[in-house]
Amino acid sequence: MKQTRCLRYLAGYIVLAALLLLLFLLNLNAGSVHLSAGQVLHILSGEQTDHTAIIWEIRLPRMLAAAILGGALSVSGFLLQTFFANPIAGPFVLGISSGAKLVVALVMIFALGQGIVLNSAALIVAAFVGSMISMGFILLISNQVKKMSLLVISGVMIGYICSAVTDFVVTFADDSNIVNLHNWSMGSFSGMNWSNLRTMTVVVFISLLLTFLLSKPMGAYQLGEMYAQNIGVNIRRFRIELILLSSILSACVTAFAGPISFVGIAVPHLVKSLFRTAKPILIIPASFLGGAVFCLFCDLLARTTFAPTELSISSVTAVFGAPIVIWMMLHRGGKTQKG
Repeated sequence: MKQTRCLRYLAGYIVLAALLLLLFLLNLNAGSVHLSAGQVLHILSGEQTDHTAIIWEIRLPRMLAAAILGGALSVSGFLLQTFFANPIAGPFVLGISSGAKLVVALVMIFALGQGIVLNSAALIVAAFVGSMISMGFILLISNQVKKMSLLVISGVMIGYICSAVTDFVVTFADDSNIVNLHNWSMGSFSGMNWSNLRTMTVVVFISLLLTFLLSKPMGAYQLGEMYAQNIGVNIRRFRIELILLSSILSACVTAFAGPISFVGIAVPHLVKSLFRTAKPILIIPASFLGGAVFCLFCDLLARTTFAPTELSISSVTAVFGAPIVIWMMLHRGGKTQKG
């Protein structure tokens, strides 16, 4: 039995790794300028061609950013699902991404108006502040309502309010660069560069390492607060750590790519279904790989489906993620009624 589980886990990781490699190759080849696998390999090996800049300055940074940020968003969703003990909790649904979007938009508009150039760290800090404000409202509401459905509805309403205020501010901003802000507010991996990539890599992987170190108390917490307390977990500190790590990960995504919907809900669920377990020590790295695969796939469609017109990444992730969430809710509802 144990050997069968180990083989299933190994097969799950192999499937995710194979899909990731395949999507890496497809994303490098596909675009307004199609390149063969041989051409891409020659460019990556250092050969200078007419298309070198396309690979090194446009496609490769964008592809790596989509993988890193997609993985971060998926892990952030898994942390929130663990925190609230509900599979439909996620940074987008609970309004956390929208709060980050609002504060980043306000900071960017103020900076543009003053002629200030913001660096990546400033955007991440702004997004983190917005995430924490939204999370604060969610926690206050969670103390007043006991039904998760009401909490999720409250999160959706907070998200709508933040998005409405953001759209209002963006609409009446008078800076000529506001077009870039509008594109960012719709969600996109375009415009990534190596400087952005270095910053997000440091933030995401430090957060992932800290998250992985919480695997054991997280596994105990999944079995109930009383059980976790009995084996020595400091519940108050543990919950704060979950909130902070989830907010940092989702804030990093929002700062660089804008709000991206449904990844944080759908991917952890798909990964848990693939591995048939919710053990954090297995699901945290698997969620990261799954989020990378999902966002690379969606970004490929966003770039190529109606090329040269590019779709909003959030629109594409919603097309694939929303049906999964609906299925989850129907499946859980059916189980509840049978129980």
